[in-house]
Amino acid sequence: MAISSPDSGAPRLQHWSLALLAFAQLIYSLDINIVFVALPEIGAGLGFSDQTLQWVVSAYTVCCGGFLLFGGRAADLLGQRRVFICALWLYAFSSLAGGLAWSPVVIVIARAVQGIGAALLFPSTLSLINRLFEEGPSRNRALAVWGGAGASGLTLGSLAGGILTSVYGWPSVFFVNVVLAAVAIFAAFYVLPKDSLQNKRRSFDLPGALTVTVGATLLVYALVQGPEDGWLSGYILASLILAAVFLLMFAVIESRSHDPLMPVRLFRNRSLVTGMVITFIYMGTFGALPYFLTVLFQAVMGYSALQTGLAFIIPSLAIFAGTQFGARLSNRLPVRTTLLIGFLTGIAGTVALALAACSGTSYANFMPGLVISGAGQGIIWTAMWIAAGSGVTDSEQGIASGMASTTLNVGNAIGIALLIALSGSGAESLSLEASGGDLANALQLAFYLAAAGQITGLLISRLLPHKAITDLSVAST
Repeated sequence: MAISSPDSGAPRLQHWSLALLAFAQLIYSLDINIVFVALPEIGAGLGFSDQTLQWVVSAYTVCCGGFLLFGGRAADLLGQRRVFICALWLYAFSSLAGGLAWSPVVIVIARAVQGIGAALLFPSTLSLINRLFEEGPSRNRALAVWGGAGASGLTLGSLAGGILTSVYGWPSVFFVNVVLAAVAIFAAFYVLPKDSLQNKRRSFDLPGALTVTVGATLLVYALVQGPEDGWLSGYILASLILAAVFLLMFAVIESRSHDPLMPVRLFRNRSLVTGMVITFIYMGTFGALPYFLTVLFQAVMGYSALQTGLAFIIPSLAIFAGTQFGARLSNRLPVRTTLLIGFLTGIAGTVALALAACSGTSYANFMPGLVISGAGQGIIWTAMWIAAGSGVTDSEQGIASGMASTTLNVGNAIGIALLIALSGSGAESLSLEASGGDLANALQLAFYLAAAGQITGLLISRLLPHKAITDLSVAST
């Protein structure tokens, strides 16, 4: 399915569409981190064990990562607005179930359904942006607004989680999504263009969808659960082996399909492929920082849930400012140059965070790092989505968005797992037996390792074409 773009005489409708899509991206991003701060209260309220509490987060991550390609292709074939609204309904009902949960099983299932909703929402929202706005300055500005909402939402989730949990209790972090999703659903019928049939009917690659969804889900499960269960445990090894089998089957199916779920020719688009690698690195490094900052604020500095949430106001503002600056840079400079500027800024900020992460430190010591790192993150966030959407036809924007968002999600799972394992800041370090100094040292190492990963992103950015994004003409057909 395709949508009809608003004509030039309806700029107001286009602006309202952008406002709604940015709002939806804020909902998506909030839900990634909003439960982090509330986890202790959720565990105490529902009787989770230490071993099972992480699944309040992991169920969302696993299902979101596993269904993103499916969601992207569904947006292409069924229509972006339909999939967008369907995703919001899933958010609303699963959030209501999560807030009313009376047992660990219920809330984990609710979070899993939320993850599926996220896998439908993200690619449909991004593909709508890429279709409603022409490639070039117009799309860059739209991606900056959308990116500002999304990137800021990653840290605003911690802020909202802290405030809501402290004032209204942990169910409120779920109930807030019901209200937000309802507003977005209502607005979608008025401001988003209706879906229209394509002249050429296309089939849905069901074998490809099933194999990649199962394979990706098993892979993300192993990456999320591996640090907890041990990488050599039977369940993890079996999941990795089965993931490899299903993903290999998917590759064979796609190479032989007349109408594949993920056309192999898209991998000839250098901008898209480089953008995918950068989204992977971004979320595995910058995207992991809120997790380690939350641990540091609560376990080392002794912050309450509310104080932890408030501590994320400054980085949220810095990220938002960075996304807007990133769009301006991308309109004046090659996207490759914009990414290099963003990574250099972000690396400097992450190193500053590492230098400040010590026992007995104060929030004032973290402010320079939070601001500089946040600005760099915002610049990269906008530029990497500009790169990932360049040279892709309208009929394949959904799957391209799904591909880039899949690497984003998998990158986050791998990044957090690796940083925890290499820094020694896992569950054993968070026990009461660990001293504040030992944990601070482990977190400091995690920040340094994240900065090292960001250097890799800096080098990968050089693979982008050395010309302005508005001149990019990489065809995907």
